[in-house]
Amino acid sequence: MVVVVGSIFNDLKGSNVSIVSSNNNLQFGAPPLNNNLGSAEMLTTGVDSGQFISDKGTMAVVGGGAAAGGGGGGGGLGNCHFDNWGDSGVVADHSQQTDTSTDTDDKNQYPGARHERLMGVDSMDNSNGKIGDQKMLRRLAQNREAARKSRMRKKAYIQQLENGRQKLTQLETELKRTRQQNVFVASGFSGDQSHLLGGNGALAFDTDYSKWLDEQNRLINDLRSAVNSHVSDSELRLLVENVMSHYEEIFRLKSIGAKSDIFHILSGMWKTPAERCFMWLGGFRCSEVLKILGNQIEPLTEQQVMGICNLQQSSQQAEDALSQGMEALQQSLVDTLSSNSLGPRSSGNVAEYMGHMAIAMSKLATLENFLHQADLLRQQTLQQLQRILTTRQAARALLAISDHKSRLRALSSLWLARPKE
Repeated sequence: MVVVVGSIFNDLKGSNVSIVSSNNNLQFGAPPLNNNLGSAEMLTTGVDSGQFISDKGTMAVVGGGAAAGGGGGGGGLGNCHFDNWGDSGVVADHSQQTDTSTDTDDKNQYPGARHERLMGVDSMDNSNGKIGDQKMLRRLAQNREAARKSRMRKKAYIQQLENGRQKLTQLETELKRTRQQNVFVASGFSGDQSHLLGGNGALAFDTDYSKWLDEQNRLINDLRSAVNSHVSDSELRLLVENVMSHYEEIFRLKSIGAKSDIFHILSGMWKTPAERCFMWLGGFRCSEVLKILGNQIEPLTEQQVMGICNLQQSSQQAEDALSQGMEALQQSLVDTLSSNSLGPRSSGNVAEYMGHMAIAMSKLATLENFLHQADLLRQQTLQQLQRILTTRQAARALLAISDHKSRLRALSSLWLARPKE
């Protein structure tokens, strides 16, 4: 079927032109044309002259004039013929002509539509891109907000931990201060463990003393073996110096422990019960030790005997002075705590009550000085004894002191293990 472009088709329709093909008669308001036309001649009436040139399905109007019998496009075509430059005249292959003309029409008549479709696709792509960018921006904003909240939670958690640490430190400080004031007293223990728990300082001292005692036993065993083996004086002197240095170590440990809990050191709760029975100001009495050594270091020269007697006398005087000082301190504490002005705290005289308690606390602080003076006397006594005696005599004296303490510890163990009725 012949397809005619829109403008030409409308002109022909308005001019009552009939187009004849080999198969069909197409008529628009005029009588049908003869089907037996020659080689593509077409006769019409009503138009002066005109010529249509057909080239493989494309039809154009050449020339042409106004209608003879009337105006406009009301008449028909007159004296007009078609020259067919193809082989088959007006009649052509329907399918080929249709496809060709259709493609040509789509490309020539509707370029704007095609351009609009492309613009529409681009617009949709741009719209989709904008939507994707908006989603990405929203997602980034959500991520930033989540990160900000996470940082705030972390900061709050760290602050909470810091506050908890400060509170814990404050509680530990208050607990340590309370223990130093001998408020908490342990009870229900027996033997060498029946002592007040004065805080970490007292426990640390007990641990250090246990280690010191183990080392002391090892040094004494080495010294005993050397004495029994009759080693040279130089070797024996070295072992004696080791034992003396080790005694200085226990005095240093006691000084540190007294700063944490003076009552723990003075009461001797770190020793066995039998040792505590013979203790004086947190240690041994120098005068009693010198009496024990009388028969252990013989024979002595006259000068040595004189030196030991003078040392014993001076030690006794120092011990008496310290003992009198302790008695005076105890009496002063009793007077302070038994004052008539110290009524019950509920009486409202809290300020005076706390004032007297502060005085009593300051007096108790002098206990550390008493312990230091007593340990200094012990240390000086041992040093003076080493200078008076010979190396072998000093070794036997140190062995005698150690044996005396060992027998006291053995006595405590036997007493605690005795059968109880």
